[in-house]
Amino acid sequence: EVRLVESGGALVQPGGSLRLSCRTSGFVFNEAGMMWVRQAPGKGLEWVASIKSGGWGESYTEAVKGRFTISRDNAWGTVFLQMTNLKPEDSAVYYCAIAGADWPPPIRSQGTQVTVSS
Repeated sequence: EVRLVESGGALVQPGGSLRLSCRTSGFVFNEAGMMWVRQAPGKGLEWVASIKSGGWGESYTEAVKGRFTISRDNAWGTVFLQMTNLKPEDSAVYYCAIAGADWPPPIRSQGTQVTVSS
């Protein structure tokens, strides 16, 4: 059974930082590209960042470039999203997902709430 379990969401002030983690099991993690997506209230699912299986080849949506960093630890089957200089518009439920051709990604975590507010 494929499992994606994430943690790290919280309430943070504008300008603050958070690190999301997503621990995986049930598939060959080091052969899978991974991504983070998010959904703000009243909006559709939005792709945030992706990383290829080898730990290189990162890509980001324009809105988070220079502020967010995706990384992975293939030894532990975990993918991370380091978020800095957070803005209120970053508030959303964040999901990690296995990267693939389908959208929305059919296999993703349960979601964690990130709220940026003073």
